[in-house]
Amino acid sequence: MKFLLAAVNAKYIHSNPAVYSLRAYAKGQLPELPIEIGEYTINHQTEWILQDIFRRKPDFIGFSCYIWNISYVLELVRDIKKVLPHTEIWLGGPEVSYHAAELLSQEPAVRGIMRGEGELTFSLTAEAYCTGGRADGSVWTDEVEQAICGILGISFRTSSGAIRENGPQRLLTLDEIPFYYDETADFGNRIIYYESSRGCPFSCSYCLSSIDRTVRFRSLGLVIQELSVFLSRRTPQVKFVDRTFNCNREHALAIWRYIAEHDNGVTNFHFEAAADLFDEEELSLIARMRPGLIQLEIGVQSTNRDTLAAIRRITDPGRIGNVAARIQSIRNVHLHLDLIAGLPCEDMTSFLHSFDDVYRMQPDALQLGFLKVLKGSHMEMLAESCELTYRSAPPYEVLSTKWLSYADLIRLKQMEEVLEVYYNSGQFKASMKLLAEEYDTPSALYLALAEAYDANGLFGKNHSRLSRYEILYAFFCALPKIPEERRSAFRDALIFDLYRRENAKSRPHFASDQMSYKRQIRSFFEAEEREPRWLLGYEGFDSRQMSKMAHLERMEDGSFILFDYKERSAIDYNVRTVRFVCEEENGRDRFLCCDRP
Repeated sequence: MKFLLAAVNAKYIHSNPAVYSLRAYAKGQLPELPIEIGEYTINHQTEWILQDIFRRKPDFIGFSCYIWNISYVLELVRDIKKVLPHTEIWLGGPEVSYHAAELLSQEPAVRGIMRGEGELTFSLTAEAYCTGGRADGSVWTDEVEQAICGILGISFRTSSGAIRENGPQRLLTLDEIPFYYDETADFGNRIIYYESSRGCPFSCSYCLSSIDRTVRFRSLGLVIQELSVFLSRRTPQVKFVDRTFNCNREHALAIWRYIAEHDNGVTNFHFEAAADLFDEEELSLIARMRPGLIQLEIGVQSTNRDTLAAIRRITDPGRIGNVAARIQSIRNVHLHLDLIAGLPCEDMTSFLHSFDDVYRMQPDALQLGFLKVLKGSHMEMLAESCELTYRSAPPYEVLSTKWLSYADLIRLKQMEEVLEVYYNSGQFKASMKLLAEEYDTPSALYLALAEAYDANGLFGKNHSRLSRYEILYAFFCALPKIPEERRSAFRDALIFDLYRRENAKSRPHFASDQMSYKRQIRSFFEAEEREPRWLLGYEGFDSRQMSKMAHLERMEDGSFILFDYKERSAIDYNVRTVRFVCEEENGRDRFLCCDRP
């Protein structure tokens, strides 16, 4: 028997912890079990994946299924059965666990579905296939079927074609599951996903974690031992998949203390946390961490208290705002805040108010997401009472509610697109801050920008980074009654944003001509060559080389700004900048530092 656990990920940079965990547990029970892992992405051609699976010739394939890959997986499944007719195909994962019998009736190529957590279920199923198979190569035999009938946590098709559903499988303790990255020495630049707990104590109606509120923790001794492996390997990023990482204060504190004390200067750790659970000791510990050591993702979802009650979300928006302000004042953590459009009791006015509340918390990223009505979630049961319509195909995204029309959601979709470009990219911080002063609310700005994109046919096109600046400048210039000094200040802000991210070789059409200031710019770099003061770490380079490695821009307000590309922020990747005024003294240019913008 040859087993293949297949994962179709959203991106190459992602890894799939489910298939590694299933293999590790099964190998612990059955060391000789031949299990391969196949990781693919939805960007691969299905034909290429089909060929790879065919060449492997597995007797058993298990696919890990989610909303982002289920359509892709089912397309593969139908074709696999044509080229490998005797291969047994099983599915598992959240997308197939809650309507298993219905899916089996629709997909005759699928033998069975493992519902819920799969480590124990897969191990027992694999054992049944190994002990019940025949020497002639038969895979599904009477002996296998009889053994399968006794395994909990599965739905499957019998030899007669009947669909049978067995009761739920017991939950393992997390300490029973081996460390599943042991066998893989190098994940390159891919994100490592790690869990120190399973389950969630909360019951948010849109989330599958609300179905079982049991929270199980991996022993801290094991967690520390495993984190040390990532640190010793200098893994670029470890993303904790714990649903609410800090729901147990002592557990969270112990892990944060360890990574702070053993920081290797490279590895970044990502956590989903509840901001209103933070206390002073946790915030003080975070404040002492290296910039970029951790990043936090916090789900706000809405600041409408009626909406929060309707989705059974116990949270305090005021407390979240205070904690966000505290974290942002430290400037050593990348803060990501989430909003969900399409929730109960939230109309357009209410959602835009929630958006404004969260935007003013000044997160590094604001994810404007849209409600997904997941199979098995409480929200699926609320659909009728909320007059909630949603896409029939994955990811089952909301189309309208009692409070929001489809037209409203289209406007919010467009707003999300310009938000991603002009806020979440981190490339337009100075210019968007200046632009926001022209509007009463942040949401009014982004709605207006989205409307301008729509009116000018700019959606659905691949714009260069430079063209994004030119589009934003044209948008600003189209505002009524903008005096020339404001336009000048906005041009400065755009140029500042452009060079703060990269040493651009091309310049936007509105950029001022720098040739008139060539003498001062040359003078600055010659002074740095003679006596380095502002460009440290450039030893061994002459002034001409330094002028190509760094950039000095004369702004329209008369100042000069130095962009040092050797020094970048670990939080937003923007470079160090220094502002100068240039004065002529005894025929020589003298640069005086006036501030740091």
